[in-house]
Amino acid sequence: MYDNGTHIFDIKPRAKTDQFENHDHYAVDELLSDDHKLARDAVRDWVKQEVSPIIEEASEKAQCPLHLFKGLADIGAFGPSLPEKYGCGGMDEIAYGIIMQELERGDSGIRSMASVQGSLVMYPIYRFGSEEQKMRWLPKMASGEVIGCFGLTEPDHGSNPSGMTTNIREDGDSYILNGAKMWITNSPIADMAVVWAKNEEGRIKGVIVERGMKGFTTPEIHGKLSLRASITGELVFEDVRIPKSNVLPNVEGLKGPLSCLSKARYGIAWGAIGAAMDCYDSALRYSLEREQFGRPIGGFQLTQKKLAEMITEITKAQLLAWRLGSLANNGKATPAQISMAKRNNVNMALEIAREARQIHGGMGITNEYPIMRHMTNLETVLTYEGTHDIHLLITGMEVTGLNAFK
Repeated sequence: MYDNGTHIFDIKPRAKTDQFENHDHYAVDELLSDDHKLARDAVRDWVKQEVSPIIEEASEKAQCPLHLFKGLADIGAFGPSLPEKYGCGGMDEIAYGIIMQELERGDSGIRSMASVQGSLVMYPIYRFGSEEQKMRWLPKMASGEVIGCFGLTEPDHGSNPSGMTTNIREDGDSYILNGAKMWITNSPIADMAVVWAKNEEGRIKGVIVERGMKGFTTPEIHGKLSLRASITGELVFEDVRIPKSNVLPNVEGLKGPLSCLSKARYGIAWGAIGAAMDCYDSALRYSLEREQFGRPIGGFQLTQKKLAEMITEITKAQLLAWRLGSLANNGKATPAQISMAKRNNVNMALEIAREARQIHGGMGITNEYPIMRHMTNLETVLTYEGTHDIHLLITGMEVTGLNAFK
């Protein structure tokens, strides 16, 4: 049992063993370094031991397994591509992507716990913070001692972040923060938040808000039918006094939060492959075990068509993610390229989950198999950190040079 004073996790591990096997139809492993494979195998083993035995019941009961934060830190899932100087992994972007893939193979919510911490909180502090801010926060976040969240989306401003109304005004050696943010992963249990707000000149600034500051509350959102093993809430600011030392000094404008979203979207492009692979793995195994009309259903043409199309789409996504990772390692991955991969790979994973559900028949709607959990999770992943349609328009603007957002 885990109790942080507010949330109690009382899920008992299931006896069923995680039988997942790797699926690499185009020998993509040959494109990976030994370090990439070591990171993948370590995270995969951790997911099999720590996530798979509890995740179905955790999702069913809508309980976030908060104790996994420490395990995520131990396997280096928080800021793996940030420098070792700050207690992080110092790995490359492909390693970061592979870690996200293996975590989402376990559950999209578990990957969200890690990607929010690393990409949306640690990354902006590393890129835009002062050295004092980096040394204060990053080592503790890498070790899991401090959990963070990211405040950009507002109740009335999702796809249009420039319309935000959350604001700061100068008051002596502090700023006064007012407003609200919505759909914030980790917020009810976070120790701090990186929040984006407009100053008196209308310019967007990033500020670090710490739990315990007067006027700062984080109500939890209940009733989710997706990402049920992830904890989500709001950020509410009522005349919260923020010391000026908590302002990120090296960024102004939307490029700050959007660069963080690019980092997270990159991880999602890899992560969705993991969910797809888990659905495919389960469907393949089921098709070889389930018999109808005197033989395994995997021997029928229509089932083979589904499985063949699944592995084809997974392979295409693997190659797309690998190429994107190669570009990212050289500082050449553009936001539009990241949007293309995020959109394609999440949609691919959702379609594979739906086909896998058909192969499982009636059993596919039970929590004996991971299919419905992945499917409902992916419905959210399809529209968060940039909706499916918004990413299409980002690509459209890149290829035409015309801005369809205005």
